[in-house]
Amino acid sequence: MPAFASPSISSKRAQAEQAQAELMRLSDSLERARSQYDASSAKLLRIQRDLKQNRHDYAIARHNLAAGQRLIAERLTSLYMSDQTSTLEVILGARSLDDMITRIDSAKSVSELDTHVLSQVKQFKAIVKRSGARLAQEQAAQRRVVAQRAAAKHEIETKIGQEQSLYSSLKSEIDRLVAAQHARQLQMARQAQLRLQELQQASHTGTPPTVVGVTAVGAQTDTVVAPPPTHGNVVSYALSQLNTPYVWGGAAPGGFDCSGLVMWAYAQVGVSLPHSSYAMWNYGVPVSRDQLAPGDIVFFDGLGHVGLYIGGGQFVEAPHTGDVVKISSLDSGWYAATYVGARRIL
Repeated sequence: MPAFASPSISSKRAQAEQAQAELMRLSDSLERARSQYDASSAKLLRIQRDLKQNRHDYAIARHNLAAGQRLIAERLTSLYMSDQTSTLEVILGARSLDDMITRIDSAKSVSELDTHVLSQVKQFKAIVKRSGARLAQEQAAQRRVVAQRAAAKHEIETKIGQEQSLYSSLKSEIDRLVAAQHARQLQMARQAQLRLQELQQASHTGTPPTVVGVTAVGAQTDTVVAPPPTHGNVVSYALSQLNTPYVWGGAAPGGFDCSGLVMWAYAQVGVSLPHSSYAMWNYGVPVSRDQLAPGDIVFFDGLGHVGLYIGGGQFVEAPHTGDVVKISSLDSGWYAATYVGARRIL
């Protein structure tokens, strides 16, 4: 692979991608936590409504109980006034009203109406007691669930805030590094343009340079005199595409691969080249590294990668997927290790 972008930028981008992936995971978790919180809150509201209804039912039951007690009291008074011996025995033997009611009920001394009222009162009291206890327990349990759901939601929201802060920090750092790298690229481009102008001025003096060539991959030949460069202006076209994204098979503004960039730049000066770094090796004449001039095509990695020399030991290239057209140095690690040779197009 051709050289990657600045290691610091690559590292920061990797961290940012991890932070973004964690943000997505936390966002999914938050959605689930919110759904669970909303569902448990809705259930608590239903329980609270049931409790409210139960309190209403309880109030009705108490009212019915009081009415039943009054009815029984009236019935007992009636029994007393009617001077029924069996009823007097029940009344005189009772220790309290409840005891009297129980005695009356047990002794079957009251009418069918009295028995029905007593049954309803007992039923109301039992239902209210059971229902109230059950709903109170459910309410307490549901309050705990709601609190747990709220705590889980808050914890995830806090983590998302922290992760967003980290991601924003990384993005800011990446933007700063990219801006610095872009500024360096522009500075190198300006220097390349100045060298090109100097070369063009020197060419008017009629002093052609002597060049040592390369005729095969990695095989040095005897010293040969190569014609002077005639397409230095191709550099300006290549530099105009700085920061254009790498696109496999691309050969036009908007996206280039390595050979596509060189082919397009030369097409702007009326020279047709193939869209293949391997085929380009067969064009022009060989040039030794110490005699490179702006516009020469430089080859790497067994002819698998190609760039356009701009002078000062630098060249412009479209490196690989995820990168952009940029200026690189022949002396940097991967390029120095895989350099094959250069060709000058006449």
